[in-house]
Order: sequence, then C-alpha cells, then structure tokens
Amino acid sequence: MGKKHTSRREFVRTIGAGAAMTAVPSLMHNIACSKGKRPPNFVLIYTDDQGYGDVGVYGAAGFTTPNLDRMAAEGMRFTDFHVTQAVCSASRASLLTGCYAERVGIQGALMPWASIGLHPDEDTIADVLRRRGYRCGMVGKWHLGHQRPFLPLQQGFDDYFGLPYSNDMWPVGYDGQPARSGHKLFYPPLPLIDGEEPAAEIRTLQDQDTLTKRYTERAVQFIRNNAQHPFFMYIAHSMPHVPLGVSGRFRGQSAQGMYGDVIMEIDWSVGEILRTLSELNLEENTLVIFTSDNGPWLSYGNHAGTTGSLREGKGTAWEGGVRVPCIMRWPGRIPAARVCDKLTATIDILPTLAHLAGAALPERPIDGVNLWPLLKGDEAAEPRDRFYYYYGHELRAVRQGPWKLIFPHTYQSWPGEGAGADGWPGKYGRAACGLELYNLRRDVGEEHDVAAEHPQ
Repeated sequence: MGKKHTSRREFVRTIGAGAAMTAVPSLMHNIACSKGKRPPNFVLIYTDDQGYGDVGVYGAAGFTTPNLDRMAAEGMRFTDFHVTQAVCSASRASLLTGCYAERVGIQGALMPWASIGLHPDEDTIADVLRRRGYRCGMVGKWHLGHQRPFLPLQQGFDDYFGLPYSNDMWPVGYDGQPARSGHKLFYPPLPLIDGEEPAAEIRTLQDQDTLTKRYTERAVQFIRNNAQHPFFMYIAHSMPHVPLGVSGRFRGQSAQGMYGDVIMEIDWSVGEILRTLSELNLEENTLVIFTSDNGPWLSYGNHAGTTGSLREGKGTAWEGGVRVPCIMRWPGRIPAARVCDKLTATIDILPTLAHLAGAALPERPIDGVNLWPLLKGDEAAEPRDRFYYYYGHELRAVRQGPWKLIFPHTYQSWPGEGAGADGWPGKYGRAACGLELYNLRRDVGEEHDVAAEHPQ
C-alpha cells in the first residue's frame, strides 16, 4: 500500500504540481444548496464497454434507447466526454476519485488473484458525499479490489450488491461450458456479493441473463428506502461486457442482435430509475448521469458495440477507446435539449457533485474540475482546457483545446486476424504510431496527421 502513495508523488512531478492544483475547483460558494435546504440527490449510471455510437441520440442503429433519448431531450448530451483509460479498473478508479488512475496507483484490469485495490485512504465520491450526510449505495461491477479492505463498504458506500470484477472472470467458457484450457482455468468461482459477503455464485450464462434486472431492482429498492435523505446511487452495469446476458423479455427484440438486446435492457433499467424518481417526486432534486467506462471491445464482432466514426476502441488511447457517451439530466436545473461540445471527463464528476452538495473536496490533490457552469448553460465556460491520455504506465497523448498530440507508441489495432462472433473474440493486430498531431474539431476520426503543418 505504501507504494501507492509513492506513485502519487511521482505523478504530481510528472504533470507538474502547479497544473494539478489549478485543476482543483473552489467551493467558496455553492449555488445549488443553501442553509436549511436539502442537498440534491445523485444517480450515476456506468455501463461497461458501451461505445460512443451505442445510444440512439449518438447514432445507434439496429436498436432503440427511448429512455436515454428522453434524458438527452430533457437534459444535456456531451459529445467530447472522456474516460482516463480505456480499461476497466483504471477507468473506475478515476471516476470515483476524480484523479488520473496513475495518481492513485490503479492500472489496467485487476485480476481475481490480485492482492491490491483502491487504497481505502483515497477519497471516493461516496466518501465525499457521506461526510455531507448522504446515504450512498452501489450495485453492479466494482473491480477496484475484491478483498474485504477494498470493497465498496470500505470506500464510503452504505450498501452494495454486485460482482467484485468483470463478468468474464470466471471458470466458464463463452459457450457456457466449464473451462478446459487457457487462463480461465485459473479463475475462481464468480461471486455475487451482498454487502461484504458472497450471496450466490454466477455459474452459468443463464445467471448472467439476470444481472441487469437484479441490479435495477436493488437500485430502485435503495432509492425508495432512502427517499427521505439525500442519496447517491452508483449503478455500474456489468453489461454490455462479454459474455452478454439479457433477460427473456428483451432477448430477440433488436434488429442488431444480442448486443442490441442488451443495450435495450439497460435502457429499460434507466427508465425504471427515472420512473421511480418521478413516483417519489424526486425528479427536480435529482441529477442523473449516464456514461460508459470505455469504448467497445471490438474483437468480439457482433457482441461488441460501435465507436461511430471514432478510431479504434477499448484498450487504446485513440478516441474510440476513451471518448464515451454521456448524458446528464436534472429537470429545472439543466436546460433541456442542450448539446455540450466542450472537453470534459469522468474525473470531473466528483468535484461537480461535491460543489452541488456543498461538500468539501478531498484534501489530496485531484485532477477533476467543476462542470456546473456548463451544466447550467453558460456557453462561455471552459472549465477544462487540457487532458492527458494514459494507458497503463504510458502517457500516449496530450490534448489542449482541439489539438491532440500523439506520442510514439505501439497499440492493439482492429481489425486483426480473424473476426470475432457470437461471444468468441478475434485476434487483435499490433500497430505503431509516431509523433502525430490531430485537430479533433475538424478530424474527430483521427485520420489526418497534421504534425508537419504545425511543427510548433
């Protein structure tokens, strides 16, 4: 654990302590909360491997997402919203701490035999809000350490129900049969945890089919049980990460196939949350945020999503890996039907929620900025002007305004050798890039390197 704090110090030196501190927003005043008024509730919905193009209002084809489209019509849709790394654990560490994953010492996707996790001394969104009197609940995929000291109840949450890591980290093949060869032989049984104790095991593909519904029911229960208190509900869906699972109600409902069915069930889940808030008369005091942990796992073919026109996908620092859909809705507070094209990121959610709740920020430096000026409709606001693209321990790109500077590196590239289909992956290729420059305002697909034209 001590090594994790060392990495924090090294990271500050890497990007410059001054730059890190300027990213910390001020809480000198709080326009959303006043003395004697209940702070707003927050619902954060985080999907797994859902691509930028996998929502109706972002151009999805072959399936519909009426509830997410409604959120966009009644709130704000972001078109330049990013995760810090296009991989499970690192992305989630950044979301919950407001820090680049390197600052808190979490890399890649933690394996079921890993002995590390997010250090309990790091402040999560739940820690920050709990000190303000919030009830904090979580359902779904955690993936920030499966051992007891790292589980959600040690990270600020009052209630937890879900999987400790990815739903493919189990000793079962994609055909539902017990693993007979390969790395899956080393996976332990996949537990479904309630609180801190295993409540059941996910043994079959049929068990996976029930996950979205079970998460939704537990989230609705938490909201109803805590309707009289300010609450934070974090819903981290296991889907559409492979192996795909979908209930009978949605199986076969989309023209796209099973991936579309899964997204339609996630959209249903969003609708259940919105309906519950409406029934409890909480809509006008609840900010709902929907986004994804990274782009699609392209090697899975028809069981993977789409990036739209973006380059590459999960596992890369190209826009298809790190640019994700994001919609925020708060009736009466966020102007309806707005599209925000400003540079924003998941690390900005913690300081934004802290500001709205009137909560103090973590004492340690964070990297997020307060997005409330954008959310309230200030078109001149520019809370973030730069962004760092990491993968693992490697800084792969830097963004300032529309400019994205790529540093030389090798990366997994799709298509590779053989197409993936029906839950079985194809094999990625390897590619290399040099020192390259892209203007993302003009070339969001990163097709035209203009480094030679702008040597400065």
